[in-house]
Amino acid sequence: MNNPDTFFDSAVLSALISSCCFVYISVDKTGFPKLQVIDGANATGIIDDSTGLLVEGYAVLERDKNKNPKTEAYFTKGDTWIYRKGDETPERIKNNVPHPLLVPIVFRPDAVRPFGHSRISRACMDIVNSAMRTVKRSEIAAEFYSFPQKYVVGTDPDLEPINKWKATMSSLLEFTKDEGGDKPQLGQFAQQSMSPHNDQLKMFAGLFAGETGLTLDDLGFVTDNPSSAEAIKASHENLRLIARKAQRTFGTGFLNAGYIAACLRDNYPYERRQFYLTKPKWEPVFEPDAAALSSYGDGAIKINQAIPGYITQDKM
Repeated sequence: MNNPDTFFDSAVLSALISSCCFVYISVDKTGFPKLQVIDGANATGIIDDSTGLLVEGYAVLERDKNKNPKTEAYFTKGDTWIYRKGDETPERIKNNVPHPLLVPIVFRPDAVRPFGHSRISRACMDIVNSAMRTVKRSEIAAEFYSFPQKYVVGTDPDLEPINKWKATMSSLLEFTKDEGGDKPQLGQFAQQSMSPHNDQLKMFAGLFAGETGLTLDDLGFVTDNPSSAEAIKASHENLRLIARKAQRTFGTGFLNAGYIAACLRDNYPYERRQFYLTKPKWEPVFEPDAAALSSYGDGAIKINQAIPGYITQDKM
């Protein structure tokens, strides 16, 4: 009822960018819980490390055209206070929920940073800034590469200076001999090579790939030989481990949001331990191909041959 096609994707993407996003739970006109994702720049709170829920929270629900807060909310156990710009007294909305109606969705939390770490780390930003400087230097070098510098020696200093722009763009120039029969000598400096800039950009791409768990193919540097499905999976092993860890933490956050929404819907303070056996079901990180499905089938047949009836239709 809360548009899961966009709700989960927006919550995950916001948590990956800002390390943490929040789900604001309210009631619509029909009395059914309504979920709204708020990014980490517009919400905060005091988190309970053991449950992942907030002790109290604050969120900016609406901003004006100048990005100033227009509607704010303060969340506590059993109460939600709505502060609207221009109103002297806040609106109090009572509920029968044992936790605030603001639930954090955290990416990579730890003991030092309970609100997690952003996928965009400091190292990623430094590498991208270095890559941008390399691109700017390559743009400057490309101008000299397209129009290499030329020189003329042996001209008469008493003659009118050469028009540099005309000399650069003209397809035919004429230089006459002087009274002594000498003539100027023309030359051209060696062209600058673009290879050092390309190699440096590829080096930064490799550093960025190592920091994020990606590969050079993901960043646009295509390898000569196309990899097989198994090789692609092996190269993305670090990314798969990051995704698995994110699924565990995101699953806890979404479970907390569902728990709070159920308490609000039924107007009953359920205990959180009633949901501890609930496990979120995620789609595979890598979709299995035909070869993988065939290997899974062979493994299931061999297991059933060793232990008859171990894998049945109910255990698939």
